Amino acid sequence: MDKMKMETANTVKRNVEAICELFPNCISEAVDGNGETVKSVNFDLLKQMLSGQELDGNEIYEFTWVGKKKAVIEANRPIRKTLRPAVDDSVNWETTENVYIEGDNLTALKLLQESYLKRVKFIYIDPPYNTGSDFVYRDNFHMSVNEYEEESGAIDEEGNHLFRNTDSNGRFHSDWCSMIYPRLMLARNLLRDDGVIFISIDDNELDNLKKICDEIFGSGNFAANMIWQSTAGSNTGTDIVTVTENILIYTKKRSEFTFDGMLSDGGSYSLSDEYEARRGKYALDKLDRRRVAGHYSEALNYGIEMPDGSLRFPGGGTEKSTEGWNYLWSKTKVQWGIENGFIEFKKTNGQWNVYNKRYANIDNEGNPVERTIPFRNLITSDQCNTAQGTAELRGLFGFRPFDFPKPSGLIKQLLLTTVRKDKEAIVLDFFSGSASTAQAVMQLNAEDGGNRKFILIQLPEETAEGSEVRENGYNNICEVGKERIRKAGEQIAAALKGKTIDTGFRVFKVDESNMNDVYYAAGDYTQGLLTMLESNVKSDRNDLDLLFGCLLEWGLPLSMPYKSENIEGCKVHTYNDGDLIACFDENIPDFVIKEIAKRQPLRAVFRDSSFSADTSKINMGEIFKMLAPDTRVKVI
Repeated sequence: MDKMKMETANTVKRNVEAICELFPNCISEAVDGNGETVKSVNFDLLKQMLSGQELDGNEIYEFTWVGKKKAVIEANRPIRKTLRPAVDDSVNWETTENVYIEGDNLTALKLLQESYLKRVKFIYIDPPYNTGSDFVYRDNFHMSVNEYEEESGAIDEEGNHLFRNTDSNGRFHSDWCSMIYPRLMLARNLLRDDGVIFISIDDNELDNLKKICDEIFGSGNFAANMIWQSTAGSNTGTDIVTVTENILIYTKKRSEFTFDGMLSDGGSYSLSDEYEARRGKYALDKLDRRRVAGHYSEALNYGIEMPDGSLRFPGGGTEKSTEGWNYLWSKTKVQWGIENGFIEFKKTNGQWNVYNKRYANIDNEGNPVERTIPFRNLITSDQCNTAQGTAELRGLFGFRPFDFPKPSGLIKQLLLTTVRKDKEAIVLDFFSGSASTAQAVMQLNAEDGGNRKFILIQLPEETAEGSEVRENGYNNICEVGKERIRKAGEQIAAALKGKTIDTGFRVFKVDESNMNDVYYAAGDYTQGLLTMLESNVKSDRNDLDLLFGCLLEWGLPLSMPYKSENIEGCKVHTYNDGDLIACFDENIPDFVIKEIAKRQPLRAVFRDSSFSADTSKINMGEIFKMLAPDTRVKVI
């Protein structure tokens, strides 16, 4: 019987397997530090496989910094952490499909790798801009000044400085790059093939971020740098006033991604006819164009009979033009258009012109159509600005919890470019701050009846002593974010007048593993330690902790419905109608095992201590073989 690993997936192993599928000749065997034989990549051969020429020398085009290798290793390193449910902090815990996670987003992203692999359609993040005052993510590969100097060659082996190490020497940029790199690596794994990520950044780290994204997502998946005029600016001073921010946009696979486009306001459709009720209003487009070279077609250079019986050729003449004029429609299509009201003739200054009617609600084949216009890579301050973001929070809280918060209208506009049609999309924000993304998702759902879900992740960074937000009782950013979702959800729901959308959220907190650490040397064991290890589950953990810990390992979403019931004195949990059934009680009787097996869940999980002896565990296995042979059974 398999045991639950209770740790995140080994990303290195998964990447090696992917390389093995593409380049099996680059895979060999090696012995790891534990003496185990493992698959190993011949990187020199792999480089050659990816080159059409013989490789010579070590010079390559790449973007690097001090600590990059450690950042890559950190992204791939498995962890023994978990997400613990916080029911009391949640809203509509039983029914909501939204998720709010408190904790370091690097850890949280690792924990979500199985449950949300290739499931997220849209990611928006507003990371620290590295201006010198907002850098708070200090990972375990963050380097001190001395470590930076040693690795970068700023000091020699004897400790002598090779150059003066000032703040401008680059370690701050390196720290920021090392912080963002593994998070984007993990985020890419979560994106669907038709997914997209939007990243807000100012000019300070724009170049570095673009190079990192080119490497992680591929330069061919760069979609745009959207410029947001975040403020109207000031006329004071003599320096150039910066009034814009950048929003870098990358797709997972550009070939599979399309922007939705902005719904047309119908301003160009102003003419009416007898078909308006079904076709909508229409605009006129000239039916002829001048063509050059290979674009000209002799078959499209013909005469059309006008209302007065005369013939009109492309270009307006009564005879065929030799200057390359064509009609856009064939003779057959024009005849169909005349018979069905898609063609209009107009005489101006004695000259006939031929137009096709472009209707608002149907195409020129008579099929229903949604008229859109493309979004531009510029969002002006009159559309949304930081002052609106501040006003939103002041309206909800009665004071300003944050400086320069992103307005939810900005994020809603980004959502419209991507998930306007996908009303079931999962939206992720792992630098969620004041939770503007949650409000944007709820507002968009309220407007079009969608059921998009959000996942927000935020480090519980303490609010400043003496600040207005601390004086109002909010000790960390997560408390502000959760309250913002509650208040915005109530406000949006009140305006729906009878309609309902999901304004709840399940709260989870990053914590140490649910399992006791049993990896001790023989000499380290004491009587007290042996007593603690009578159970492999920590004493402060409950069934809900264990259930959701199992979901993470088995790759099930955190937002599905579940029920708990009592069967012969045992508490049994059924997740999403049988995706998983779990029972963590001691000494589970055979009757309960049989009842669970009869339901034929896809997965079943128990505790080691659920069975009094190995014979009981073997008997349980036999019961499942007989009643539910397709069920995967594990123990923790």
